[in-house]
Amino acid sequence: MITVNNVTLSFGKRVLFDEVNLSFSKGNCYGVIGANGAGKSTFLKILSGEIEPNKGTVDITPGERMAVLKQNHFEFDEITVLNTVLMGHKKLWEVMHERDAIYAKADFTEEDGIRAGELEGEFGEMGGYTAESDAASMLSELGVKDEMHQLLMKDISGAMKVRVLLVQALFGNPDILILDEPTNNLDVVTISWLENFLADYENIVIVVSHDRHFLDSVCTHVADVDRQKIKIYTGNYTFWYESSQLAARQVGDKNKKMEEKRKDLMEFIARFSANASKSKQATSRKKALEKLVIEDITPSNRKYPGIIFKQQREVGNQILNVEKLSKSVEGKPLFKDISFTLNKGDKVAIVADDHMAITAFFEIINGEVAADSGKYEWGGTVTKAYLPNDNSKYFAEQGNLNLMDWLRQYVPPHVTDVDEPFLRGFLGKMLFTGDEIMKKTSVLSGGEKVRCMVSRMMLQDPNVVILDEPTNHLDLESIQSFNESMTNFTGIVLLSSHDHTFMQTVANRIIELTPNGAIDKLMSFDEYLERKQANKLQMA
Repeated sequence: MITVNNVTLSFGKRVLFDEVNLSFSKGNCYGVIGANGAGKSTFLKILSGEIEPNKGTVDITPGERMAVLKQNHFEFDEITVLNTVLMGHKKLWEVMHERDAIYAKADFTEEDGIRAGELEGEFGEMGGYTAESDAASMLSELGVKDEMHQLLMKDISGAMKVRVLLVQALFGNPDILILDEPTNNLDVVTISWLENFLADYENIVIVVSHDRHFLDSVCTHVADVDRQKIKIYTGNYTFWYESSQLAARQVGDKNKKMEEKRKDLMEFIARFSANASKSKQATSRKKALEKLVIEDITPSNRKYPGIIFKQQREVGNQILNVEKLSKSVEGKPLFKDISFTLNKGDKVAIVADDHMAITAFFEIINGEVAADSGKYEWGGTVTKAYLPNDNSKYFAEQGNLNLMDWLRQYVPPHVTDVDEPFLRGFLGKMLFTGDEIMKKTSVLSGGEKVRCMVSRMMLQDPNVVILDEPTNHLDLESIQSFNESMTNFTGIVLLSSHDHTFMQTVANRIIELTPNGAIDKLMSFDEYLERKQANKLQMA
């Protein structure tokens, strides 16, 4: 067990945590959620001992080992890949080195022999005799091939370093596992491997992630960081979100009797519990839900942005026609001979092995970059709103503008009577309230810039929305709202996202860009992934 007692932390006048009391138990996975800047990563650093709180303590059951996913990708540059993993089990690594140093002595004494025997016993108890093969096997499972295991960390790619550091944290079955954004820079197959690994993990896992699909797959509990406090709720992210929304609606329903509200909550829990029992990562989550007390379901204090896209007019029959579009960068083909036609009702997930291909494709169809060959044509009824992967050019030369004047530039010709309340309305929907609209764009965070871009998009009244990694820099509340908005939007959507839930719940068509043309399928994102995985297995 790990227990947090009266933990308080402040930086100057800013209080991040005020007398936080929590306990984390074996067999559970806790997803730490909260708005950007709420202190999620800082809380993990307090748990791991990297940051000392101003007040309070973190107590761990004596003898238990904690492992932390390292964020410094250069820390082990002069160490081999295999040894980097072994160093994740600090005690094992120390015993190994002390033992080897004794055996290397020229004048081996009787005391050395006794100590070596003690070390051999410890080494064996910790699984030392199979440690190297266990580490190598785990690396291989995550796609770090055998020939890389003796390379120095500085000689492998950034993507491979992420996987090695993940294996380092997981190695040796730690009693407490702390992971900060473990899915960053991982592909879908590796994330799926990690989901299955953690779902079967029998010790304590505490994880920060913006990936809702990942949180739903692994979490038995949610630790919500809000207003300087942290409260633990039973269930995964979706259960926490939907139950808190249901509780909020019930608070507002004055006409409903208490027993009816209680019945609704019990039916909700039963439905989620039944769904949990059907999933492959089910057992611990189902047990957690069965122990849930109705009174533990409370409305969330969170504010969710109002992302609402209204179409000025519906699209006609001619939407987008793409013919033999090709693009290369420095002689490397990103995609070639891409042809397709958009139809009414299409919500298309654009996928590719290299995300540069997707960004280049979006830039081409938005007239920002020229294709090497081929052509595209938008229909005359189309009004587009584009959220690019890199929005820096929209802010680079306008650092002295406040948010109100920045947004004013993007008012489309069909909108008249643009006054302050009108612009405040669009900014307010993205949670810019009061004096915040007078902020200069030069001081905005990455998340605030994306929220400004979404305000700009809503202003266009588009019937076609193009999204290149829309969840980047956003907190879970904004991601949830954006996702629901695109699910309910009746126009056309073209999107690419590393957020699995976003892709699965929005897209009804998948177009994969390849150097050999387009793979175009009317199916969900999960069906596409299953088919792709099956094809890989057949080719293996």
